[in-house]
Amino acid sequence: MDPNLRREIILEHYQNPKNRGLVQEDGYLRENTYNDSCIDNLDIMMKIEDDVIKDIRFDGEACAISTSATSIMIETLLGKTVDEAKEIIHNYENMIEEKDYQKEILGELIVYNETYKQPNR
Repeated sequence: MDPNLRREIILEHYQNPKNRGLVQEDGYLRENTYNDSCIDNLDIMMKIEDDVIKDIRFDGEACAISTSATSIMIETLLGKTVDEAKEIIHNYENMIEEKDYQKEILGELIVYNETYKQPNR
């Protein structure tokens, strides 16, 4: 991927993250993703109906990579079944860990395919 396009996508999702802001509604699962090794401390809420992800929201503090990756992951998972979401996440984790993965199901998440080159990520 062109480095300028990669940078543009990451920066756009960092500066204007999608689905930022939590809601006070019933029916959401909620998880905190605090990371001891950096400033990342995100709350993520997900609403699943009939095995389909209907909504995902997040808020908190995180670096540019974590914020943009969360924004892109949310866009990628919305409307997917739980099994489809698990497959996407599994492939994303494999990509980050330099294992075999299915590039075609990751969409814009592919911008993080060189994150492994930064050991602190």
